[in-house]
Amino acid sequence: MTEFLFSTAFTLWGLDTSWLELIAVSLSLAMVVCTIAEQHWGWPLAALSSLLYLFLFWSQRLYGDALLQVAFAVLAVWGWSVWLRGLAGEPLTVTCLNPRQRWHFVCSGAVLWLATGLTLKNFTDTDVPWWDAFPTAISLIGQYLLARKRLENWAAWFIVNVVAAGLFAWKALWLTSLLYVVFIALSVIGWRSWSARMKASDV
Repeated sequence: MTEFLFSTAFTLWGLDTSWLELIAVSLSLAMVVCTIAEQHWGWPLAALSSLLYLFLFWSQRLYGDALLQVAFAVLAVWGWSVWLRGLAGEPLTVTCLNPRQRWHFVCSGAVLWLATGLTLKNFTDTDVPWWDAFPTAISLIGQYLLARKRLENWAAWFIVNVVAAGLFAWKALWLTSLLYVVFIALSVIGWRSWSARMKASDV
């Protein structure tokens, strides 16, 4: 099975794309579409794609992003539960952070980036410790905000996607890099869609 997943699915412009990357990309796209539509089925798709990306990123020595997929899979189970059951018996709706909460998450992201970067630099053989650490740290923030249906999750994902697209292009994961370029656009669409939904619920 492992041999099949790492075998070539297709070659484009002389560059090979594995079945593992192709399947992970397809599941990730389906997951984001479900998330924009506030469909809870995006969460199990997120968990499955995260497990696939764990193997893909580890093979590329992107250890921060690889270990992040474990956290994503766990958070996906939690997020799915929250979206299905709500909080304190109330259905979960799209809301915004207040200014103090935004500042808290910005500081938390900076601390996570520093801690992750130092860990990768000192304890792994990755050649891009800080570049790998940044999307790892900010993605954890974005995943938490997404699980709570905070509008600002889309801003976090926009930043992550811009950095990650460059990182994966550097690692010659071209299909995944292209996926994150698409994710940049979907982050904007998600922000606008959720904003409109939030405003409509306030009327």
